[in-house]
Amino acid sequence: MAAPMIDLAPPSESAPPAPVATITPSATNNVTIKDVARFDEPWAMAFLPGTSYALITEKKGKLKLWREGLRSRDIAGVPAVDYGGQGGFGDVMPAPDYAQSKMIYLSWVEAGQRGKRGAVVGKARLLLGKEMRLDGLKVIWRQSPKTTGRGHYSHRIAFSPDGQYLFVASGERQLFTPAQDLDVNLGKVVRLTLDGKPAPGNPFASRGGVGAEIWSYGHRNLLGLQFDAQGRLWDLEHGPAGGDELNLVKPGQNYGWPIVSDGDHYDGRPIPRHSTRPDLAAPAISWNPVIAPGDFIFYSGKVFTGWKGQVIATGLGSGGLVRMQITGETAREVARIDLGNRIREVKEGPDGAIWVLEDGGNARLRKLTPR
Repeated sequence: MAAPMIDLAPPSESAPPAPVATITPSATNNVTIKDVARFDEPWAMAFLPGTSYALITEKKGKLKLWREGLRSRDIAGVPAVDYGGQGGFGDVMPAPDYAQSKMIYLSWVEAGQRGKRGAVVGKARLLLGKEMRLDGLKVIWRQSPKTTGRGHYSHRIAFSPDGQYLFVASGERQLFTPAQDLDVNLGKVVRLTLDGKPAPGNPFASRGGVGAEIWSYGHRNLLGLQFDAQGRLWDLEHGPAGGDELNLVKPGQNYGWPIVSDGDHYDGRPIPRHSTRPDLAAPAISWNPVIAPGDFIFYSGKVFTGWKGQVIATGLGSGGLVRMQITGETAREVARIDLGNRIREVKEGPDGAIWVLEDGGNARLRKLTPR
């Protein structure tokens, strides 16, 4: 399918600086890095199927359309976001039937009453003609309840391999106990229809209400949510002081937060380890010290020889990428790629190259290929 004819060329008076290619040192596993663009607090990136175009969200509330070699353009019709702390614009994903429907799904933080807020997911048709905008944007899911504070929204989106279901990561909003409460959807992975309703067959469907949405619980702050080539769902989440986790997510399972963790509270108070509660789901791998993850992918391309099927995770705290091999239901680190900065997002491009977005203002979009 040919890429749509979209003119992203900049006006001559505001042309961006030329991309800067940088060869990384040996510590980065013979990877070549090309810096191609800059964005303001980017959070998520998604390539549009069948094209070389990508959508990129910026936390303050912008949705950008970008293609390598051309300047990014703003998409109109985006929602108002509650920006601050960890909150703002979040994830973006093309619908499973995007080629026909042109629908995309978005997550962001929505303001509520009396200083409360929460993440939401919406969907809209993406119009890419002379006028580039979202058409018919509609909120289809909300975190419940809205709370004060500006942390642990999570709001990552994933679609089941058959394209029938929408999975959303919902953080526990730094409140600990909601993760174990099956009458709220905080600290959970939820499974929905493509219209945002509780999916049939969910493990707690009989509870009704938001409990009927829940797929798994006992999660803290999930910033990655992906299916592997076998159709299994995995999440990548922040622990407290230590204890970041990669989890194989199974229906009805309790992943233990805040009862157990492989880290401790920030004030030094200990938390019982996963090993003390074999009745609770243990991580495939955990980190102490933390990597402070941003997102991850399962690499499926051919450009990086020997990487197919491996996990490529970003590190905000570790300042690069963490590469892992999955064996059965466990994982082990294979290598780390030092990128010298906090890395928020990682995506595999249509040609098998790996793209990463740095965190924060004036953040670089960087293309990784083998040396």
